[in-house]
Amino acid sequence: MKIRIKGNAIRLRLTRSEVQAVATEGYLADETAFRVARFTYALKADPNLDQLNADFKDGTITLYMPTSFAQEWYNTEKVGFEHHLKFHSGELLHLLIEKDFMCMDESTEDQSDNYPNPSATEKNETC
Repeated sequence: MKIRIKGNAIRLRLTRSEVQAVATEGYLADETAFRVARFTYALKADPNLDQLNADFKDGTITLYMPTSFAQEWYNTEKVGFEHHLKFHSGELLHLLIEKDFMCMDESTEDQSDNYPNPSATEKNETC
């Protein structure tokens, strides 16, 4: 699972096996180790939700998606889901969860578990 954060936007990209894990197990997490702490990011399916949500607690960013979204995502060609979470202050947090496609460039990253790129015949955004 990859995470990209820019300002008030969080984007997760998941490989095939990661999408399957969220659909079947309801949870997926990854972490980055620092000298004195770990930064964790997670995606959790929740049957009580009807839209994406997010939380930051104890050094962990957790994005939540409705369980029905996780099932649809795994069983169809749907690329992903997005939502703008509005806070009482009026600020917006843009959430985007997508399937991770194979890169169009000469990436050295292991892409064996990525989804085939639907734009493989066109020049596309690189990873």
